[in-house]
Amino acid sequence: VQLQASGGGLVQTGGSLRLSCAVSGRFFSISFVGWYRQAPGKQRELVASITRGGITSYADSVKGRFTISREQGSNTVYLQMNSLKPEDSSVYYCHANLLVLESTTPVESDYWGQGTQVTVSS
Repeated sequence: VQLQASGGGLVQTGGSLRLSCAVSGRFFSISFVGWYRQAPGKQRELVASITRGGITSYADSVKGRFTISREQGSNTVYLQMNSLKPEDSSVYYCHANLLVLESTTPVESDYWGQGTQVTVSS
């Protein structure tokens, strides 16, 4: 299983970026996908998440500005980030909880993608 995160970059305050997290490999289903971010010297924080059923959740700091989504039938999760602020600058990581087969037993396992840098200039 691989998680490929992409879409980061440099943007001015007030600008937008869309991050993508593509899940590939052998798995039965995606239970949960979350976007996290970690700035230098700070703890990693959950920014947004979406469940298999489409229930979304957001950190208070991004509510109304960020939208997490997943196209039906797709294994790619997007994070649309609007009205970006300098404090949104961070490395963003996607995380997925997947149902996979271990030997003959289906189990839930956690996977992380590589980070993608988001920098918002003031």
